[in-house]
Amino acid sequence: MKKKVQEDLFDKIVSLCKRRGFVYPGSDIYGGLANCWDYGPLGVQLKKNVKDMWWRTNVQERSDMVGLDAAIFMHPRTWEASGHVQAFSDPLVDCRKCKQRFRADELSPEAECPAGGHHDLTEVRQFNLMFETQMGVVQNETSRVYLRPETAQGIFVNFANVQSTSRRKLPFGIAQIGKSFRNEITPRRFIFRTREFEQMEIEYFVHPEKSEEAFNGWVQSRYAWYKQLGIREENLRLREHEPQELAHYAKGCFDVEYLFPWGWGELEGIANRTDFDLKRHAEYSGKSLEYFDPDTNEHITPWVIEPSGGVDRATFAFLVDAYDEDTAISAKGQEEVRVVLHLHPRLAPIQVAVLPLLKNKEPLVVKARELEMELRKHFLVDYDERGQIGKRYRRYDEIGTPCCITVDFDTLEDGTVTVRDRDSMAQDRVAIDQLRSYLNEKLLID
Repeated sequence: MKKKVQEDLFDKIVSLCKRRGFVYPGSDIYGGLANCWDYGPLGVQLKKNVKDMWWRTNVQERSDMVGLDAAIFMHPRTWEASGHVQAFSDPLVDCRKCKQRFRADELSPEAECPAGGHHDLTEVRQFNLMFETQMGVVQNETSRVYLRPETAQGIFVNFANVQSTSRRKLPFGIAQIGKSFRNEITPRRFIFRTREFEQMEIEYFVHPEKSEEAFNGWVQSRYAWYKQLGIREENLRLREHEPQELAHYAKGCFDVEYLFPWGWGELEGIANRTDFDLKRHAEYSGKSLEYFDPDTNEHITPWVIEPSGGVDRATFAFLVDAYDEDTAISAKGQEEVRVVLHLHPRLAPIQVAVLPLLKNKEPLVVKARELEMELRKHFLVDYDERGQIGKRYRRYDEIGTPCCITVDFDTLEDGTVTVRDRDSMAQDRVAIDQLRSYLNEKLLID
């Protein structure tokens, strides 16, 4: 029964995303393209808010962090040095009966074949996950390049550039948000695992002797970030990797996991990558990536702590965790189901909706439009004059808008408006000249 409820929740959220303009199937009018998704007006703003809050927390509010935006295409030797050309692969099997393809490490021996009975599987073969393409007009071995499978390598190859130009001393970090691409064998679960995705990634460079302290600090701060933005603690956990799970270069790793409708899934990994990456790129490029410590007069290769999270996964988790259904009284006095997204005010794609009580009363519309334009300077604002006021409230509840402002006939008399709260549905009467400070407090804006 619980599994069925969780499946229903997943289907409801996917439906809401298309219906309200968060996420559409890619190339929808042509029947879609497998596992490709387009972010609609609300989704692109929600996703931007997630990235903005990540950047603010990890770059703007810290004195030991700087940013970078590296190119998607990189010299092919980059991926040889990182090990991606040789070892970035998944075990692949095909079923001779149903003609489907599976990751061997995720296929249960008890799984039934859609064609009946058990699968008739081929031998396991390794499938490289990098997308390969050609650069230039002549296609040959020397023109081969890859769509980057991660943003991290762009940071590592720029370590010396960033350190010298920003004049940073250890410890310091470089943050980047950008697209990555992986030719996943079994992409699935909506925007959780896709072939094209966005990463929020940090490489934090430290003295080797300080790496454990820095590692523990990043684990705790990254876990806390999701809680601060509204994820309920019972749906969030830290999972330490077992020794056999660790990448060969890693000394330790924790995953921040979220309880999705299908079970626990990774939101972000925090790894102690030692000095593997800088040493490998120094070896393959012939360029020194050591750091000179002016305090000790020593040359060292820094160790690296890497918090690496997915923008799309985080966005999905915030949507799932915010989704709720309760009851409300309709305009006819009847109880009805109310769908509401309890999004954190800093993540909500629309923070304030301005609603004239009636669309056919010009003074109300003029006043509401004036208020809308003034508030747009400070908040994410929408305007809607269509339909009965209660139904408009429900629409904004469903997309997570924290505050709805109604301009009515009293507004024209005394300069006050009604502000309705999304979560409690309580209504306050607020003077227009006090409205901005009122909303700043309600929306947790500094």
